[in-house]
Amino acid sequence: MDIENDEYIAPGTALCPGCGAQLLARHVMKALGKNVVMINVPGCFAISTLFPFTCVRVPFIFAVFGGGPAVAQGVADAIEILKDKYGNDKLQKYKILVYTGDGAAYDIGFQSASAAIHRQLDFYYVCYDNEAYGNTGFQLSSATPYASWTSTSPYKGENIGNIFPKKDLFEIWRAHKPPYLATISISHVKDMMNKFKEAQRYRGPKLFIALSICPTGWGVNPEDTVNLARLAVQTGIWPLKKAIYGEVQHTFIPSKLRNVEEYLRLQRRFRHLFKPKKREEVIREIQENIYQYWENVKAAEKK
Repeated sequence: MDIENDEYIAPGTALCPGCGAQLLARHVMKALGKNVVMINVPGCFAISTLFPFTCVRVPFIFAVFGGGPAVAQGVADAIEILKDKYGNDKLQKYKILVYTGDGAAYDIGFQSASAAIHRQLDFYYVCYDNEAYGNTGFQLSSATPYASWTSTSPYKGENIGNIFPKKDLFEIWRAHKPPYLATISISHVKDMMNKFKEAQRYRGPKLFIALSICPTGWGVNPEDTVNLARLAVQTGIWPLKKAIYGEVQHTFIPSKLRNVEEYLRLQRRFRHLFKPKKREEVIREIQENIYQYWENVKAAEKK
């Protein structure tokens, strides 16, 4: 899929340098084009639009935290009413995009999203997953990975930070059997663009989850954002896959998984796994979970 030259997300926002959410938004908008109504909810990307300024160059609606998909339903209904009233077929070209962080997708807005998927609302739902409540102090969310530090899951002494596993939103959404569901990464732009192109063939909910590097919360250098996203894919901790009406296919399978330590060591949120002493058992557990996932993938492909 060719990448548009036009830019629909302007530079120079209040977002942190190297913000994965802004990089992702830029590519998502290039994939969808200019005929988009963008709906955003409280989260990191929200501070890119501070009245009277905005970086978004398409119609933009700021919704309540739990109500992004509900607002999307209202926009879809309004388009249909205007189309029937004025006979304007141009309105039919508009795509509806809900762009949200993991706090809304995994937690606060989950009910609204589940209902919209159940109703088969024709919209795009993109979650930029930075694995915490990023712009309010980096607090724990149900997207936070095991053993990660957050401001509400600190490590001290023998404590390892977050003791809960990361919620598998992909599988929860897949249980709804939407027409299209995929994971994406800013490090694999061609894979991302191909998925958006493919998703446009289907009417109904089209859902995307992207690992969104947060330099501030993760404690990494802003210039390492894309490389860290790539490393997440290469270590297998962030699989790239899609599900069409529930049928899963991996779009990138690493020929040899890189050691997850390479990924963890670069992030301040996992620093306690290496200093003052190396937590071998915790790191081994994370690595074994990754190996188990990919063994299950290979076993499923042989069937």
